[in-house]
This record gives sequence, C-alpha cells and structure tokens, in this order.
Amino acid sequence: MAAPNVTVADHPLIQHKLTLLRRVETSTAAFRQLLREIALLLAFEATRDLALKQVRIETPLEAMEAPVLDGKKLCLVSILRAGNGLLEGMLDLIPAARVGHIGMYRDHDTLEAVEYYLKLPHSIGERQVIVVDPMLATGNSAAAAVSRLKEAGARRIKFVALVAAPEGIEAFATAHPDVPILTAAIDRQLSDIGYILPGLGDAGDRLYGTK
Repeated sequence: MAAPNVTVADHPLIQHKLTLLRRVETSTAAFRQLLREIALLLAFEATRDLALKQVRIETPLEAMEAPVLDGKKLCLVSILRAGNGLLEGMLDLIPAARVGHIGMYRDHDTLEAVEYYLKLPHSIGERQVIVVDPMLATGNSAAAAVSRLKEAGARRIKFVALVAAPEGIEAFATAHPDVPILTAAIDRQLSDIGYILPGLGDAGDRLYGTK
C-alpha cells in the first residue's frame, strides 16, 4: 500500500529498462548503462515542478520573453555508494546541478543506518534538493539521510528511488511525511534480511561488480 506522497513513474521506457535491469543475466556494464538511462528519465519526472521566470532574449529573428529556471541551482544528494548510479544519469540532464554526498551503510545485524560521510553544497536551505538511492528497502538509510539534510537546513526535499518496498515507504513516510517519493516500482515485500523482493539484487554490487 503506497502512501499519498508516493509517485510511481510508469513511463513505458522506464518500465522496459527496469525489467532489463532486474534480469540476473544482465552484465555489470549493461546494468550501469541502463541505470544511467533510467536516472535521466526519473530526473525528468522529478523536476516537473521547478520554478521558472521570464527573461528577455534575442532569437535570430526577434526579441522575446522566454522561461528559464528561477532561484539557486538544484542540489542532487547521493546516498553512497549505489546512489552514484542514479546521480550520474541525472547530471546528464542537469549538468549545472550542485552535488552532495551522504555516506550510509546498513548494519547487517540491526538493519539500522550508520553514517560515515557528509559533504553538502552551501546554501542548501535555498535549493530544491533531490536525494537519490536506487533501493528504498527498510527506509532506515533514506530517513536518516533526509534527517541530516534537514539538520543542515534543507527545506525542499524529494526522494528518488529505482525500486521501493512497501515497508520502506511506510517507514520513510512516517519519518518524513513532508517529503515526496518518486520511484519506478513498488515491489512486493522485504526478505528476512532486508532485501526487496522480487527486486534486482544488491544495486551497489551489480553496479560496481562487487560481492
């Protein structure tokens, strides 16, 4: 059951590429490329409501009023390490975005998030922030990352995941009911060890060819 602040990006290209990502036989190189392509498409969905302003420009034929992005540049925050797979694709679409990193790992015994790194752009409170992590599983890492961003002053935050579990959505929405979630799929459930089922395995391992 999805929370009211969850949007599933059901574009046919996103769904097709996600199916290719899920396949166990998909190589590391193909996984990396597909994730980058999906990230670009998710970035398009996540930035639909960016503010615009009108500026005066000259075309080759005449002057006109035309829209450009308003305010400070967007901030993309990657939850390390797998978040970088989404980050790179989003930067293809938004190359001027500022970038932050939050290092989180999940304790395999408690499934709780442990922070080990934080580096954010200045004036984050004046920026639209999009947090990226391929898997919203237990929701603990995502919720902890957003809490740290709020502590740093961020006020406008979205969370983008490739695949989400109902348990993770519920936990995240309980912790941060004000933060919208965008995902390409809501899968069935979590396994006993906190993996999304049917999922696609460990996104970081598949992205970087590690075990």
